This record gives sequence, structure tokens and C-alpha cells, in this order.
Amino acid sequence: MFVSAHQLLLKARAIISEIPLGQADGLLADPTVLWLDVGEPAEYQQGHIAAALNIPRGMLEFVISSDPQLQHTQRRIVVYCKTGGRAALAAQTLQQMGFVAVYALAGGYDAWQASGRPLSSPQLSFE
Repeated sequence: MFVSAHQLLLKARAIISEIPLGQADGLLADPTVLWLDVGEPAEYQQGHIAAALNIPRGMLEFVISSDPQLQHTQRRIVVYCKTGGRAALAAQTLQQMGFVAVYALAGGYDAWQASGRPLSSPQLSFE
């Protein structure tokens, strides 16, 4: 039976935890929290949450599996993408990989940006 992307997303959102922007603020300054931007590199380069590491959704399992520093399953992880869809699927995948404290940022990067929260933007060079 065919399962649409929308259905997969609904299933993922039913089992993951989303973290509201207000709660995420408190985690931003905590160096033990891993922030993951699962958008594409071009999206990340256009702007991202300053603490975030970019691992595109399509590479997540492979990058995590190949880097022992990223394999601490008790570490809190906040995952986001542009609007939240890829982050929900990534959070579900991380749970399946054994991570126990994974949160998808509610509303994603767009909600973070719209709220005026701090971002890291590309540095323009005029050389």
C-alpha cells in the first residue's frame, strides 16, 4: 500500500516531541545540547541558528553512524529545517537510532527567524 509523504510526516509528528520556541531559547546557550540543521547546505549558508551543525536530512544516518562524537544517545538534540517537515522525519530517525532526548523545533527556521531570534548569516565579502 502506498504511503504518501504527508502520511509519513503525520506518523512522525505523532511520536516525536516538538519544542516551542520559548523552551528552545533556554537550550541555545547550553553547550551540551546538539543543534542540528537538517536542511540542505545552500539553505544553511543563507542563514542558520548560530549553534547549529548542518547535516542534511538525506545524509543524517550516515554522518551520525560515521562520527563517534555524535553517537551519545543520552545527549539532548534539537533538530530543525526550514518549516519543520524534514526535522520531524529526522527526529523520528534519530529516535530509531537510539537517541532518547530528541526535539523538533516547532515551526522550524522560518518561525525562529520571524520571531526575531538570533541567527548566523553569511558574511558578505566585497574583495
